[in-house]
Amino acid sequence: MNTPTSHPAIIQRLKRAEGHLKSIIVMLEEGRACLDIAQQLQAVESAVSNAKKTLVHDHIDHCLEHAVRAGTQSADDTIREFKAITKYL
Repeated sequence: MNTPTSHPAIIQRLKRAEGHLKSIIVMLEEGRACLDIAQQLQAVESAVSNAKKTLVHDHIDHCLEHAVRAGTQSADDTIREFKAITKYL
């Protein structure tokens, strides 16, 4: 199955979050203000959450829809997979 077109954007988001997370570790090591650190942690958490939502939605829109339309997966299996992945929203 083809990779959804959103995956490169998700990768970029996660790499940015990774960079921010590394800077947060430095901030902690340097004893920076807790408010500043908490704000940066919130930004990382939000970035990861948005990446996860995009991935789940794309899986539903791209992979599950394709499986149903192409008939490569039974309806029961598709519904089971849909239920499983939506737990992560």
